[in-house]
Amino acid sequence: DDGGIEYFNTIVVQPHLKLVTNQGRGFHIRCRYNTRNNTVTNDSLKVDLMDADPLIASAPMPGCSMRIYSDPTRNEVAENVKIGDPLTLDITLDPQDVYGLWVTDCLVRDGLGWGEQKLINQEGCPLDPEIMGLFEYNENKTKATVKFQAHKFPYTPSVYYQCNVKLCLKADGGCDIASPICSPGSGNNRLRRQARDPSEGTPATIEVYSGLYVNEANDLAKTDEDSVYSEKTSDENICISQRTFAIGICVAGLILMVCVVFATMCLMARRRPKTTSHLGSSIYSGPYTNTAFSHSS
Repeated sequence: DDGGIEYFNTIVVQPHLKLVTNQGRGFHIRCRYNTRNNTVTNDSLKVDLMDADPLIASAPMPGCSMRIYSDPTRNEVAENVKIGDPLTLDITLDPQDVYGLWVTDCLVRDGLGWGEQKLINQEGCPLDPEIMGLFEYNENKTKATVKFQAHKFPYTPSVYYQCNVKLCLKADGGCDIASPICSPGSGNNRLRRQARDPSEGTPATIEVYSGLYVNEANDLAKTDEDSVYSEKTSDENICISQRTFAIGICVAGLILMVCVVFATMCLMARRRPKTTSHLGSSIYSGPYTNTAFSHSS
């Protein structure tokens, strides 16, 4: 609301390139600067009179933002998606009637500083239409949109997109830039635009960023523990939930343990010898006792 622009990022610094150690440090960086007092001078508006003062067109620098939507109709910003999900990259200028935009030099980075891939060249042409196509602009040149499918680097789920947004003045047709003539696989790309005064300065350029996490398809496969499997290979299969299956295994194991203990007790009871006492008898008594060796006192 105050005309400023603010952006922030969290940076984690690790001393080792491949290992995460306890010596790492995290920094939360927030930058804010005011653009309300910035002015832009258009020399083409000077009056060709000897004693006349030049006319200066002044306007605050508009803010510019990049957002990646999973569902642009509902303004759902993509945060965690899987490979192949349809996404929409949206670059928008703040509502105003002075400036338009033109998107060039887009690339995607891994966020680790190990790899990057250029997507849009300096003329606004896609380098690989299968990854990202050509931007489409609205009528007043304040919004650029491109649809693409989610992709990632093989070793990290984080992807960060960066684009250069060149500002143009709508006065005198300064933003009447048609779609570029792009030749896939060749460097002969050029813009179809109106003739411009070669004395004009370089247009202002704003860098915009946005990022998200892209996971493998199996990383986002979440199943509720109470959910019932619906796939059946034959009519003889019975579908039960994971919790019910676990409870059944526990009950069956408990019953099995009780049966084993009972069977062990029965076997021990059968093998126990019977002890009977015979009063007045000895190991030499019986029907074959030799009386010659017996004596009485």
